[in-house]
Amino acid sequence: MKEISFKVQARKEAGKQKAKKFRTRGLLPGVVYGEGKSTPVVFNAHEFENLYHSIRGENVLINLDIENGGRDTQKTLIREIQREPVWGRILHVDFQHVSLSKKITVKVPVHIIGTAVGVKDTGGILQHTFRELEISCLPTEIPQHIDVDVSQLKIGDSIHVRDLKLPEGIQVLVDGDLSVASVVPPTIIKEGELEAAAEVAEPEVITERKPAEGEEAEEGAEAKGKEKKPAEAKAEKKAEPAKAEKKEEKK
Repeated sequence: MKEISFKVQARKEAGKQKAKKFRTRGLLPGVVYGEGKSTPVVFNAHEFENLYHSIRGENVLINLDIENGGRDTQKTLIREIQREPVWGRILHVDFQHVSLSKKITVKVPVHIIGTAVGVKDTGGILQHTFRELEISCLPTEIPQHIDVDVSQLKIGDSIHVRDLKLPEGIQVLVDGDLSVASVVPPTIIKEGELEAAAEVAEPEVITERKPAEGEEAEEGAEAKGKEKKPAEAKAEKKAEPAKAEKKEEKK
């Protein structure tokens, strides 16, 4: 398993206000958990972001060089990263101390290899159920990923958890009957269903009609407050005298 080193410094200050001050100075607060205790630490934010981007998606042992009046090196894994909700900026990091002689539980990404025969030759659809699997193993035996070869899958075939070929000492912690990947038939739309869908998709032709009782009042309330276009206002002003003349003729 890949290992890298990273320097941190033990801190005594804790709390939100102290953490905020650290961040304004370009530092990140964190905690190292393990061995029945927790150690608050602080470290360079830019250096950690570079480290994290270089190992993203991988399980990597981090040898933390903790400065605390002396030197203390601990093998750890990143346990949790807290981020700012809007911009995604890293706010806090939790490290988990691990013992090389004790099994730990981690999640490992699943990589699909090849193109299924059922997809390539008969138009099937590949369903990738698990993007990662939870496993138990020693820290030094954590695989970077689990490869799943789907090239021989035909329509109706599946690869289950129990079918996976894993190195000795690695135990998958999910039900062996669950499907990791499968090929299903393509969705077939019948001619009648296609025509019905086309009819629904046709735009409705809207014609003028006399508003039903109650609608006129609603439309009037809706239109109230809307600014009229200059041309419409002008046309209404011209139309008013004509109505008055008609009434006089009737007299």
